Amino acid sequence: MAHFSLRAVNMSTTRLPAFAAAFVTACAPVCAQAHVLTAAERSAPPALRWTFEPWVVALLILSLALYVAGYRRLCSRSRRGRAIRVRRLSAFVLGWLTLVAALDSPLDALSAALFSAHMVQHELMMLVAAPLLVLGRPLAVWLWAFRPASRHAIAAAVRTPALRGLWRSLCAPAVAWLLHAAALWAWHMPRLFEAALASPVIHTLQHASFLLSALLFWWVVFGEGTRRDQSGYAMLSLFTTMVHTGALGALLTLAPGLWYPAYIEPTSALGFDPLQDQQLGGLVMWVPGGLAYLIAALATGARWLMHRAPVTFIPNALAARRDSGS
Repeated sequence: MAHFSLRAVNMSTTRLPAFAAAFVTACAPVCAQAHVLTAAERSAPPALRWTFEPWVVALLILSLALYVAGYRRLCSRSRRGRAIRVRRLSAFVLGWLTLVAALDSPLDALSAALFSAHMVQHELMMLVAAPLLVLGRPLAVWLWAFRPASRHAIAAAVRTPALRGLWRSLCAPAVAWLLHAAALWAWHMPRLFEAALASPVIHTLQHASFLLSALLFWWVVFGEGTRRDQSGYAMLSLFTTMVHTGALGALLTLAPGLWYPAYIEPTSALGFDPLQDQQLGGLVMWVPGGLAYLIAALATGARWLMHRAPVTFIPNALAARRDSGS
């Protein structure tokens, strides 16, 4: 009976799936103040320490606690589908740990002084944490952390016509692709990027838009709601995203001058050349980033081929039919 209930929850929440489930986790960078250097800190090497922003830590712990509680309740009620739940648990935990590494580890402090570290931070959020959270399907598990009355109320709330219509629009492959591409290109414009470096509020908005647009993009690619006949769109989205992010990385790598002068002082304080640091950051986006999209596209293509009906060719039967006809 518990297994049937889990399926019912999954069916009721496919309208507002893992993207909405990951919203609590994604809210961490929205509610926290991203690390921004003061004027005095720009001329000195950064203190490489775990930042532990209170709101980030609180929301990450809350998301993990809800997942563990829901997972334990599901396991205690039914053993069916246990292998699937273990895979999803592993994906969620890995995505959660990646967010911790990106937002709370010394990488966060270093990203304020090195553009290349900043690019690593963004790639971890968009190319590692986001797809893993989507594959973790946390919404149904989180719902099971609540009592039955609360579960039904939440499931009913996400099935309202307005939310269902909005979700259908956002899940259109072209819309998800455009939102993700717009977030990437807009925030890497020098004026906006430097504004994010100077303002904690704008910086958190940058991180939130990167993560939320990536969650939506990967949901359309990998989500349960993606129909088999949309696999072609998913592969096209991945390949074209690989191309345009590679183009942005190439522009950063091959640029003759600095795009972001705000990095001159903090990068020089660490003994690095700012232009070379920018080139390294561009390469991070260009090569490892492009490889991640390529691997995802190949995996999507393999899944599509596996779901196709096999074509059986029996030469002996054909030969027998030809002989009997003659």
